[in-house]
Amino acid sequence: MRFIIFFAIVILLEIYSFQLIRTLSRGHWWKWVYLGITVLVIGNVFLQFYLNPNRGVVSGARDLAITLFLAFLAAQFIFVLVMLGEDIFRFFEGVYYSLSRKQTPDQSFLPSRRAFISKVGLGLAALPFGAILYGAWKGKYNYQVREYELSFNDLPEAFDGYKVTQISDIHVGSFDDREEVEYAIDLVNKQGSDAIFFTGDLVNNISTEMHGWEDVFGKLSASDGVYSVLGNHDYGDYYGWEGTREEVIALKKANMEKLYSIQKQMGWRLLRDENIAIKRGNDLLNVVGVENIGNGRFPKYGDLNKASVGLTENDFKILLSHDPSHWEDDVRHNDLNYHLTLSGHTHGMQFGIEIPGFIKLSPAWFVYKRWAGIYKEFGRFINVNRGFGFLGYSGRAGIWPEITVITLKKSKNIIN
Repeated sequence: MRFIIFFAIVILLEIYSFQLIRTLSRGHWWKWVYLGITVLVIGNVFLQFYLNPNRGVVSGARDLAITLFLAFLAAQFIFVLVMLGEDIFRFFEGVYYSLSRKQTPDQSFLPSRRAFISKVGLGLAALPFGAILYGAWKGKYNYQVREYELSFNDLPEAFDGYKVTQISDIHVGSFDDREEVEYAIDLVNKQGSDAIFFTGDLVNNISTEMHGWEDVFGKLSASDGVYSVLGNHDYGDYYGWEGTREEVIALKKANMEKLYSIQKQMGWRLLRDENIAIKRGNDLLNVVGVENIGNGRFPKYGDLNKASVGLTENDFKILLSHDPSHWEDDVRHNDLNYHLTLSGHTHGMQFGIEIPGFIKLSPAWFVYKRWAGIYKEFGRFINVNRGFGFLGYSGRAGIWPEITVITLKKSKNIIN
């Protein structure tokens, strides 16, 4: 039903936005070419999902269908904004003519649409249309290193200057260029961090996606090791398992055991509702890892209390929790005082506009209050990593794949 409602809205947007094309093509046939292409694009997406509704399948045909659909949808969204603005103006213009008992130039209540405004709308729509196509071609491997320095009054002395690298949301089943991924792994290692943290969604759906990639991600290296947690996609919940209930449970369990084994084979320390201490002399930095805890329709597997057994409010803690909504709901005001939380999950919707210090916009803002970057509340920090890979839309436009480097500093008599 949600699928049908979504496409009904898309069709209504298409009907409305088509008015802009009609305005520009009065007396010309090319408006019907445009209409035919958009119908084919929308129909192809519907066909791809109808023929294979399994969310676990990644294919070139589906990727192309989604990319073209999103490009046209973004363009039509701009059409609608421009036309809506013009229609509001036309309405008040019509009211003015009616009250002044004057006829509009074409003797109707609403003045005709202006070709100039439609040209402006077409020009503006070309920007997101081109950005989405570029994102599918090059943007998905445009890795960015983002560096932060965070200060804490109670950071243990031995960890002053301690550097950590975070990556998240690898989604290995979506990759189509091994060389680009190898470059990114090398870029992570070149940061020379003391520890590397991976915050979930290694695969799209099933552990077999990792076959052939173990040696690539096994090259991740840091002096104090690589630590990881699971994300919502790692549990196999979105795959179309077949069989009886008991058989499906057994298949999912075997899939998870294989994923655990792969991470161990790569030298990663997977934290499943547990904590581990990194030692520097007599000082400790505690890494807490929870299984996925999300809100809404996302699964809740984690137990923060279990993961924090043995820790006190005064222990310095870095929490690895895939979904930033967990920080929002349970962590930021928690009495146990989690100093820094590292999350991912949102991908920044893989589309948006970011100019550091000036603008930071993405559709993710409508879903997540904290969707990318560093946030602080109650004296605690969270970093929401924009993700290493991609899913759904096989690209990234404006919200580039991210490698986060955070240096911990001990502040002296400073209130954060």
